[in-house]
Amino acid sequence: VEVDKICDNDASLNFHKKMDLRSLFESHLEKQEKKKMKHKDGSLKNDIATKDENTDKLFEKYYCEWKGINKESTASRSKNTTYSIIPKFYHKLPPEDDQLLQKLREESRAVFLQRRSRELLDNDELKNLWMLLDKHQSPTDLGGEEQMINYDDFLKVAQQAGPKCKQYFQPSTFCKLLQNDPFGRISIMNFFNYVMRKVWLHQTRIGLSLYDVTGQGYLRESDLENYILELIPTLPQLDGLDKSFHSFYVCTAVRKFFFFLDPMRSGQIKIQDILACSFLDDLLELRDEELPKDQQQNNWFSAPSALRVYGVYLNLDKDHNGMLSKEELSRYGMGTLTPVFIDRVFQECLTYDGEMDYKTYLDFVLALENQKEPQALHYFFKILDIDNKGHLNVFTLNYFFRSIQEQMRQHNQEPVNFEDVKDEIFDMVKPADPCMITLHDLINCGQADVVSSILIDLNGFWTYENREVLVADSNEEPAQV
Repeated sequence: VEVDKICDNDASLNFHKKMDLRSLFESHLEKQEKKKMKHKDGSLKNDIATKDENTDKLFEKYYCEWKGINKESTASRSKNTTYSIIPKFYHKLPPEDDQLLQKLREESRAVFLQRRSRELLDNDELKNLWMLLDKHQSPTDLGGEEQMINYDDFLKVAQQAGPKCKQYFQPSTFCKLLQNDPFGRISIMNFFNYVMRKVWLHQTRIGLSLYDVTGQGYLRESDLENYILELIPTLPQLDGLDKSFHSFYVCTAVRKFFFFLDPMRSGQIKIQDILACSFLDDLLELRDEELPKDQQQNNWFSAPSALRVYGVYLNLDKDHNGMLSKEELSRYGMGTLTPVFIDRVFQECLTYDGEMDYKTYLDFVLALENQKEPQALHYFFKILDIDNKGHLNVFTLNYFFRSIQEQMRQHNQEPVNFEDVKDEIFDMVKPADPCMITLHDLINCGQADVVSSILIDLNGFWTYENREVLVADSNEEPAQV
């Protein structure tokens, strides 16, 4: 049947070729049947094998003609060893119980990282590079305080700097650093800072890779904890921390990385993502012994910030069992978070016998202190989406806002009509579907932090309701106030 279909659909085959093709297919089928039979006579086997070989050659000839395949190109490809050999792209990790393979893998990775580290510029080589740049600067008659260098001198420095520096002296690098200089020069300081930044990134990449146990380019939570714990003695701003607090500090620091860089909660973060974000810069900023106090307060990784977060946790823990109940967490901040929101937090987040530990509390704090960030919006959306449908409807908004209305009654305030608030929320979000709000709508609207505050926090709702008065008061002169 298949042969008839092929012959009928291909007009290029003449009658004789069609009959030959039919007979070849039939012979091919007979050959397959004969292979299944057991032959006692050896001579019969040889005859059948010879006949089958000739049949296969004819079958290949007509099939190639029918498909338009060039046999010579096929033969040349088959002779090419690189065409037939596929390189291995997956290497299975050694089992955990095989200590010999695990140790071999660990040692080989250490040797590899040491080799990569030796390829980087050391302090003496960086000093030599700066001296060469300073020697070959390209001054003009117009003067100017900033040291500049043109492309010709740039190439001269590249030849004298050595093979390690070759990767930094690319034409594309010069073009990227080129600004509005009328003589086509770049700033020596900008170029040197670029080299320093590249060296620092490579050094940090190698340092983080030493803690990558699997060697897959990821850090697990325990790996990052070990990295930060061993980093603490190198940060002068953390010298005042008591050693008993180090474990809590490490937990506080690690949670920010995982809250923002592991939204799927896979338990691991790409080293590339760690280098790309600014968190590592904030952490290493603590090497500055004269860091201003305002920067310390705004830096999540500073000692004052970590002590503040942990101190609030201890103050909320009235029974001193190391965990927070719903009642204890409800006093967070100004104590104006709605009971419905607190209930949903305990339903969606990890708890132990109905109480929250410090790690889960840190996620809670990070979400409330960074309400504009997409990761925080994802955190709140998961809590607000009570039916797990992937969207918020009018019923959901009313469910949370009724708790706001109840709090207003408790404070002897006239409750606001929900219909008015609902219309304002939909006007702010402008969802694609006028009947429901998705996480994508919240992220794109730019007002998601206001929406979440209206639904979960009485103080946030009061601030939104009185926003015009607050703005007017902030614009008035102190004497007028």
